Amino acid sequence: MAYRPSKKLKKTLLGGGAVVVLAGLNAPAALSFAEEKYHAYKISQPGYKAAYGSWQQLDVPDEFRLNAIHAALLHTGKVLLIAGSGNNQAKFDAGTFDTILWDPAKNTFKKIPTPEDFFCAGHSQLPDGRLLVAGGTARYEVLDGEVKRAGGGMRVKNESPDKAITLKKGTVFRSPSGVEYVSKFDVTVPKAKREFKISYFKSGQMKPWETKVTAAEARVFVEARKEGPKALTTEAAQYKVLGLKGKDAGNVYGIAQKLTTEKQDFQGIKAAYEFDPKAEKYVPVAPMKDARWYPTLVTLQDGKVLAVSGLNDVGDVVPGDNEIYDPKTKKWSKGPFRYFPTYPALFLTQGGKLFYTGSNAGYGPAEKGRVPGLWDLKKNTFQEIKGITDPDQLETSASLLLPPAQDQKLMVLGGGGVGESELSTARTALIDLKAATPTFRTGPSLPQGTRYLSSVLLPDDTVFTTGGSKQYRGRSGSDIYKAQFYEPGTDSFREAAEPTVGRNYHSEALLLPDGRVATFGSDPLFSDKDNTKLGTFEQRVEIFTPPYLHGGGAEARPVLGEGPEELDQNGRATFRTKDAARITKARLMRPSAVTHTTDVEQRSIELGLTKGKDAVTVEAPQDRTLVPPGWYMLFVVDKDGRPSVAKWVRVDD
Repeated sequence: MAYRPSKKLKKTLLGGGAVVVLAGLNAPAALSFAEEKYHAYKISQPGYKAAYGSWQQLDVPDEFRLNAIHAALLHTGKVLLIAGSGNNQAKFDAGTFDTILWDPAKNTFKKIPTPEDFFCAGHSQLPDGRLLVAGGTARYEVLDGEVKRAGGGMRVKNESPDKAITLKKGTVFRSPSGVEYVSKFDVTVPKAKREFKISYFKSGQMKPWETKVTAAEARVFVEARKEGPKALTTEAAQYKVLGLKGKDAGNVYGIAQKLTTEKQDFQGIKAAYEFDPKAEKYVPVAPMKDARWYPTLVTLQDGKVLAVSGLNDVGDVVPGDNEIYDPKTKKWSKGPFRYFPTYPALFLTQGGKLFYTGSNAGYGPAEKGRVPGLWDLKKNTFQEIKGITDPDQLETSASLLLPPAQDQKLMVLGGGGVGESELSTARTALIDLKAATPTFRTGPSLPQGTRYLSSVLLPDDTVFTTGGSKQYRGRSGSDIYKAQFYEPGTDSFREAAEPTVGRNYHSEALLLPDGRVATFGSDPLFSDKDNTKLGTFEQRVEIFTPPYLHGGGAEARPVLGEGPEELDQNGRATFRTKDAARITKARLMRPSAVTHTTDVEQRSIELGLTKGKDAVTVEAPQDRTLVPPGWYMLFVVDKDGRPSVAKWVRVDD
């Protein structure tokens, strides 16, 4: 039967200026064209935008396009987009690493010299407004069937208590059977530990000194010099280090258990840098003790930063050796020992404990470190909290601390099965940490099973969620062109305007100081439903303007005038404004540092509000476990939910 457009559709298409030959609408292609035109017309209408918001693609000059793996908002209002090698083996091999600084206010771009491959690093906002970036890529993975030479981790021992030893990249290790392996990186082994023991004869006289030496150890990845089965081994053996002389030749040796041609995972680096927003450059600081790829960095109440998990320098998940960075000394120290899979979602909660939602980015066994819970860093105890629906589908899920932070409620959205699983869930779950017995409860469902969902806190206390895909890395054309708002007050979702760019793996979204949301990246495996065409990295940037900035919202929004850049000793600040009478609430919002659906930085704090004739005074909680030190966006919101443009305010530690 031929398709006959309704009178309403005819009127809409003609009224909107669409050039359509209605007689040809029985053809599927023409029908699709007509529907697209109608949709374009519909979403351009002021009434639609006022209800659902709108999207606009950013015009990025070719020379500034990059594979955005990481995105962080700086207190200058600019956005740091980090690619490193951008999941591009050729760029890694060439040592070509990228960072772009984007100014949303002026829509200008700047290339930043990038000293390391920060691809899949971790990052955290520091109290002075710098961004800590730690870890990244030392070596790309080699898949099963593609490994030509046996390789694996070599434990390098040093029995000398007098000096450390550094072995350069290319050092040769020889097995007892004569097979040789070459180190792929420099490695420094500390000097051995010497202990003196004092003991006494029965007579009470002191015995001669007894000395105990414990060998020091470091790891390095090695690869066989030649292909072939002779280099394969799963038995522990001691390896001679060629080129060493004298006592070093006897004190330094290698031990390897397993050298195979199995898949070789990515390997991390130890490097750490602070990005200076004023100088707009990376500044090196002390490296971490452990190499990390896919680590989470979370800010603590004293302004220090905890680095957790990641793949180490031989491609294994760091077994639980966590580290703490002190921004005052620029050095790292040992943190509490606890295992997590890579990019675990850890949130600072009131009182100083960290809540692990179970969200993670994937590396690590399915049965280890996947259960949510509260981690007491001081006692190093972990209280598991079970009961979440679809607990086997927390990988690639989104997590956030719901607004306001004082309520201590967290939300988990979507997720999928471990690894390249086809499983995905529409489940959301919520937990109230103030409850006598915190327990997950199931929240409203997403429209469909969703991995890699981006979730952003807005100044009106709603949560904007967008993108994601049903399958692993968007396989089978499964990107989800949907967006919605979560309303904490009614515990429900409502529809938002649909994005035009698909986002899955390696995508990010963050709140801008003007109240809009910027989205970046996406790294699909394939670009078609049949999975025959390899995907390409999505370099387009799309910006969402929420409904509160439409329908006169942009012009009618409240305006904050002059005021201080720091809260006083009582947590207060006063700002001039002619809109005091209609301002109903104020929020302090921490800027994002997001990657791999993981953003443990963003939080929204409710402020006390006192209104004068031409001024408002805001007051923040003094509790640093609620308001970690650093720079924040201060928004005031009117009775219609319209936020001001943010003022940047610093909270001291």
